Amino acid sequence: MVEFLPFEGLRPNLKAGDHIGDRISPPYDVIGPDYLKELQSKPHNITRLTLNPDADKRYHSARKELDQWIADNELKQDDPSFYIYEQTFDDHGKTRVRRGIVGILRTERYEDGNIIPHEETFSKVKADRLNLLRDMESHLESIFGIFTGLTPELNRRIRDNERLVCRFVDEDGVEHRYYVLSDPEITSAISAEMKDQKMLIADGHHRYETALNYALENPDDPKKQYVLATLVPSDDEGLVIWPTHRMVRSDNISEKNIVKGIESVLKTAEVSREEMVAQLPDHMMGIVLKSGRCFLADPESEGDNGLLRLDTYVAQQKVLYGIFKSDEGKAEVSYDAEMDSAFEKMDSKKYEAAIILNDPSLDTIWELAMDGKRMPKKTTYFFPKIWSGFVLYSMH
Repeated sequence: MVEFLPFEGLRPNLKAGDHIGDRISPPYDVIGPDYLKELQSKPHNITRLTLNPDADKRYHSARKELDQWIADNELKQDDPSFYIYEQTFDDHGKTRVRRGIVGILRTERYEDGNIIPHEETFSKVKADRLNLLRDMESHLESIFGIFTGLTPELNRRIRDNERLVCRFVDEDGVEHRYYVLSDPEITSAISAEMKDQKMLIADGHHRYETALNYALENPDDPKKQYVLATLVPSDDEGLVIWPTHRMVRSDNISEKNIVKGIESVLKTAEVSREEMVAQLPDHMMGIVLKSGRCFLADPESEGDNGLLRLDTYVAQQKVLYGIFKSDEGKAEVSYDAEMDSAFEKMDSKKYEAAIILNDPSLDTIWELAMDGKRMPKKTTYFFPKIWSGFVLYSMH
């Protein structure tokens, strides 16, 4: 059973001359230092809480700033509501629209079988976020989940009753629209239809696990059992997953040995870059080397491990670990969701190899996740990202 509820959201209280773009930001973990400096120059930008610039007193300082915003009426509190978050964007030349419902999701252990993870997480990140959550007693950023969907009739009622409260177009051309939905009958119907569904975490595994740990620390506080969540139906036309290509830097292996290693663990065919791009959908992955040589590659067989159907797993086990020994610290792996950008990096000759992947299949990810399989980090890149600052969930 998934418990997904409306809540009394805290939203930016925009006055004459204020702009929503000064209050919001992409998720904290995808903001570069220059952009962060620009965002934090705005006195009420959400990054002043999620990445508070006062490093020596980071968490306490952020809580003090949030309390001051509330005292100064820079945030206003709604009646119990769901929010509709609509993003319009370009997906390689095609305009798409993705709509999610924002509410609070009751946290529970993965073993209960209702909240389904699909990627591995790392304790250092969770520890940092937990310290912030303890001091803030507020969820500042939303996780991103996927569920089966609502009935057509309920979706119609939602569209008829939602109220637009802000609109923003970011530097990537993504249009963000935020709506409030407060009708008690409709919000109750949404919660009721969600009860018998499962939820796959698309993005925000660290935030979810942090919220769960926080809930377990506070078992007697009902408010602290929930996490802010944006849930998108699995059949939404704007539910786009981009691949995340692997970039490998290493001084420990020659190109001759890289080729020898690849050919020993994968079925390969050497092709031109143009041929690799054109034929990639028919193969598991492409591999580009510093010299410019390109290969199409496939596993010898799937074996008994279902994860061998997954390109990121094969890339990790066979290439990154098996050939470059990145798990032993002998290679540095970075990630890029844009193929053109990955090629530009290879042309700079700063990397030994790039592993070019296909768009992930949501069906495959859902199936493996439901089977209890955890996939390598950066298996999926759901575009566009869920931005922060449109609404906060206060637990105090």
